[in-house]
Amino acid sequence: MSNNSQTDSSVLGGVQEGTPVEDIASQLAQADPLTIRPRRSSRVLCIVLGVLFLCAAGIVWWIGVRTVSGQEYDDLVWTHFRDAVPSWMAPVMGVFTSSFAAPVVVGVLSVISLVLIVLRKRWWMIGQFVVLIALCAVIPGILKSSLPRPQLINSLASQSNSAPSGHTMITCAAGAMLLCAVPRAWRAVCAVVAVALSFMMALSVVDGQWHRPSDTVMALLITVGLACMMLACTSRSGMDAPGTRASSASVQIVSSVMITAGTVALVYGMYVIWQIMPGLQFSAQWARSGAHISFMVVQLGLSALGFGVLLALRHLTAAPLSKIGLVGAPPAPPKNAAQSR
Repeated sequence: MSNNSQTDSSVLGGVQEGTPVEDIASQLAQADPLTIRPRRSSRVLCIVLGVLFLCAAGIVWWIGVRTVSGQEYDDLVWTHFRDAVPSWMAPVMGVFTSSFAAPVVVGVLSVISLVLIVLRKRWWMIGQFVVLIALCAVIPGILKSSLPRPQLINSLASQSNSAPSGHTMITCAAGAMLLCAVPRAWRAVCAVVAVALSFMMALSVVDGQWHRPSDTVMALLITVGLACMMLACTSRSGMDAPGTRASSASVQIVSSVMITAGTVALVYGMYVIWQIMPGLQFSAQWARSGAHISFMVVQLGLSALGFGVLLALRHLTAAPLSKIGLVGAPPAPPKNAAQSR
């Protein structure tokens, strides 16, 4: 018997010809549980990060809605943001400000995702897709009606249209689903596309004076948190086939760059906000540019950070490597110095 035959026999646990497919799958799962679900550590990481993003969304809501400084910052950006938008961004902002922009973007991304899911036979992912989109469509209405927005300052902004931004949430959700639906080679590209779309949608709803900065930031954090939770529920049909699993240089590089750059941008944006705090109370002219820049930097940084995390988690849950021969055992150092000579 050849070595390959011996490996196959050990992997399948002595499955004989004619054994039902269900029994083969069952015995294969006993030999290596990674054929039917991601590693437990990966699922726990998805849940922990999801909870952290949701907690961050709650903190943003509290600061932006329940504190005087938060409302002053939001009002300063909301009132003068249109004048601060660079001229080269105006045409793009005009497209996204349209009331049809979010439905069209979400519709196109959803159709592409569903087609890919069906072609790749990721049946469990259809349920994940429906649940995520439904939650992101329903949650804004629930939170807007249940979370009070006290008027702590004199503001021209509407008190009824509060956090979170529904347009930003469903756009981020559609981007997350596209990232999860595409094959490994396209995950990094789709993560960058999702960042661009979610960022432009967030800026557009503020530019159109539909929402405040805290509304869009909160929407992004909630969606990323829910998407992390969704990845924790990944099952066999949502994973790469065992024989095709491999590491991805593009995922490693792009996710690392997005997480690092997003973190740096977030820290810088928070530093700028801290610098302009004395001028918020009086809506000082010198504080306006800092407020606009900090909002755009924080929104872009959080978008990069959030989708960078989703990109890394998607690959962890979709392609956990195995040691039983289906993918190949990872290289190991020699047991002693003599073997290394």
